[in-house]
Amino acid sequence: MNRLLVLAIVLFLSVSCKKEIEKKVDVSKTEVTISVIRFEQKFYEANETTLPALKNEFPYLFPAQNDSIWLHKINNGEERELYKKSQAVFTDFKNEKVQIADLFKHVKYYQPSFNSPKIITLITNLDYQNKIVYADTLLFVSLDMYLGKSSEVYQDFPAYLSQNFDKSQLVVDMASAISDHYFMAGKSRQFLDMVIGAGKKMYMIDSYLPLVSDAKKIGYTEAENEWAMNNESQIWKYFIENKLLYSTDSGLYDRFIAEGPFSKFYIDIDKDSPGRIGVWLGWQIVRSYMKNNDVTLRQLLQSDAEEIFKNSKYKPKK
Repeated sequence: MNRLLVLAIVLFLSVSCKKEIEKKVDVSKTEVTISVIRFEQKFYEANETTLPALKNEFPYLFPAQNDSIWLHKINNGEERELYKKSQAVFTDFKNEKVQIADLFKHVKYYQPSFNSPKIITLITNLDYQNKIVYADTLLFVSLDMYLGKSSEVYQDFPAYLSQNFDKSQLVVDMASAISDHYFMAGKSRQFLDMVIGAGKKMYMIDSYLPLVSDAKKIGYTEAENEWAMNNESQIWKYFIENKLLYSTDSGLYDRFIAEGPFSKFYIDIDKDSPGRIGVWLGWQIVRSYMKNNDVTLRQLLQSDAEEIFKNSKYKPKK
């Protein structure tokens, strides 16, 4: 009896491992180049003599202004403090390069035309809306937005934003910026289209970062992600009973898709819910669609929301 039990456990584990392996792709032979230029070091160590050469080297980072403006910026006390903190957090950038290489390999696997952009690190004086900017051949990284959520420089930011101002989130934001290049959600006002569009993007990030946790990929804490999983059926029931899927109410975007401290059901669960729950739910629908249909990532991106929804066989966990 004991032998049968052990055999059953072994078979179960082997099948589970096989299923897990099938979700991953082999990128070991995919070649990418990781080039990182620490522009912030060059800039904040520059002076009146070396500044002209730096401007010639990086003309796209220097809008036409008098050199005195740039020299004032170099010597600005607050910016120099951000520079100092960024150097303490990001020393040799070695670990980040390893993560970025894995990301680029996966993007290359799914998007063969992808060429590794040159990574330029800089300080943007806490411009949280442009933490990562992907411009085809260049990828700009604002290091001052990844100093750690408890850093005193973020004390004026709401917690739901600052919880992701950590270097562990850097590669996720890179994946998000790159995915925007290959897919842009449609402009339909129908809620289902917004939900599925957001889910498509999350599935792209899934594909690009298979080893990163779900919580990190969507920018939730582990507790927030667990709440979403535990309340999935209740969330779905609310959307169905209130006939939201085919609604064109513009307010639904702010309630369930946009960044926020919580989602706005206007019931008791609001205070416990994380923001962007519509994005999380769309992600689960798209995952169900990919599990139940033999389609590629590219085909997914070309499929319309109604087709994905109807063929997803989505059934929330109770």
